[in-house]
Amino acid sequence: MHGGLPPPIPLAPGTPRCAPGGKTRHHTGRADIYQGTPEYTLRVATRREWIAGTRPRTLPAAVVPVMIGSGVAAGYSEFGWWRALLALVVALALQIGVNFANDYSDGIRGSDSAEKRVGPMRLVGTGVATPRAVLAAALGSFLVAGCAGLVLAAVTSWWLVLAGVFCVLGAWFYTGGSRPYGYLGLGEVAVFVFFGVAAVAGTALVQMHALSWLGLAAAVPAGLLSCALLMVNNLRDIKSDGLSGKRTLAVKLGDSRSRVVYILFLLIPFLFAALLGVYRPFSLLTLLALPLAVAPVRAVRGGATGPALITALGQTGRLQLAFGLAFTVGLAIHV
Repeated sequence: MHGGLPPPIPLAPGTPRCAPGGKTRHHTGRADIYQGTPEYTLRVATRREWIAGTRPRTLPAAVVPVMIGSGVAAGYSEFGWWRALLALVVALALQIGVNFANDYSDGIRGSDSAEKRVGPMRLVGTGVATPRAVLAAALGSFLVAGCAGLVLAAVTSWWLVLAGVFCVLGAWFYTGGSRPYGYLGLGEVAVFVFFGVAAVAGTALVQMHALSWLGLAAAVPAGLLSCALLMVNNLRDIKSDGLSGKRTLAVKLGDSRSRVVYILFLLIPFLFAALLGVYRPFSLLTLLALPLAVAPVRAVRGGATGPALITALGQTGRLQLAFGLAFTVGLAIHV
């Protein structure tokens, strides 16, 4: 103890702190030896920074599959609004939870420090929030998802509890644990499974009380568009991820091939929706969203990097929402 004051608060590397005399210095990650009055000022994250920490541009990956699954149920005259709403709560809470968990895990590893980061601000990496606070936000989000999921399991089938446990484990070990699968190039596989198959077919299931082939088929475009979101995000971070040892699919493929794969993820869903037009003709409404693909495809093909890919990420999310809305309507109309 120094003069009766509390010991200095440990901050993430690169975090500005208030030094004696009012001067700002940067924490280096090494133990500091203080003479006289210690440093103890810690800036608290603002509400806007916490909202940014949820990564709003990624939330369409949670909303769209629930919309599409509900469209499938509506096409069979089985739509249940409150079940759909609970499924949306589960999906959003899981997405926000995995974002906070990713922030926490990458932050404590030092792979998301402000010096390395190209994309949007991270709470732990920039030091605006403590790892404990971000971990609590992640666990709180998973708790919300679990509570909503338990209600759905109670009115559908208790095996959904097991499915929910796998979803939470998948969310945590994406970047958590000693060997996170997100660092092994398996992130897109998990996204396709959890935000494609599980989310779409699961949403349809809790309303229809049965799996349907259409619910599984409709999950393919949803899953691929979610993969497009992840790919453009990882394409932006390809250099820093490589330096940090994060072997994402983008790092493994390299810059040029990652751009091709992103475009395929973005455009194949339109082809798949057109094929489903044989059974649900109005699924061709998805073609109305195709013009929204022009801007992100042009940017990625043109070699966009850094902030330009952040813009492409937002454009990809808007395309996903527009496609999801059109696909939902098309699936709901059974002629």
